[in-house]
Amino acid sequence: MHALKKNRPLRRIVLASAATVSGMVLLLSLKPHTSPAAALALPAPSGGASASSGTGSATTGTKTVTGDTIQTRWGPVQVRITIKNSRLTEVTAVTYPTDNPRDQEINSYAIPRLRTEALEAQSADIDTVSGATYTSDGYRQSLQSALDSAGS
Repeated sequence: MHALKKNRPLRRIVLASAATVSGMVLLLSLKPHTSPAAALALPAPSGGASASSGTGSATTGTKTVTGDTIQTRWGPVQVRITIKNSRLTEVTAVTYPTDNPRDQEINSYAIPRLRTEALEAQSADIDTVSGATYTSDGYRQSLQSALDSAGS
């Protein structure tokens, strides 16, 4: 019995050390929000009012509006829309995360799906693309701000 009591503190130390090492590995493997250089560069370009810009022609009824830049966990998302005769005719993702191959892979299928959904719905009431939740949320918010700016 006495031998078991001696081993318990050693077992606890080994288990605590293993848990600490595992926790540190998991913590260090998390992807950072943005690189320090990108974090410094992003806030400077524009405020909320200048992010939405509209151009249009009274004769054709065509208006192009850029939505607000939405900061997501993986990077900024911004959408530009074209409205012709009160219909959403084009949605273009101006800015979206492309910092690494995984972002590029995810957004290569997410952005076209979001565009198609927006054109079909004629609104920002679109579904989230599985695997691209943050990009989908940012896309939806930027799209809504562009629609609001366009008066639709």
